[in-house]
Amino acid sequence: MKTFKDLEFNSFNHGDGVQAKIMFENGFGASVVKSSFSYGGKNGLYEIAVLDTDGELTYDTYVTNDVIGHLTPEQVTETMAFIQVL
Repeated sequence: MKTFKDLEFNSFNHGDGVQAKIMFENGFGASVVKSSFSYGGKNGLYEIAVLDTDGELTYDTYVTNDVIGHLTPEQVTETMAFIQVL
């Protein structure tokens, strides 16, 4: 299972934040963001969204029908585990 430690963050939102995208063996993926505009970013927390098999955001899974914000790295790992078993 991939975890938060496997994420490779790049500059995002004109250098204001960071984003990592990761795809899993089941074809789904995750986009993890932290910026002043993300949910929880101003408090150093992360936001995660599910990616479909084309790498696009999807809101049609049992994991969530939106992005999930205000997450610690441990909570990001927990959410990534749910995505990996879709």
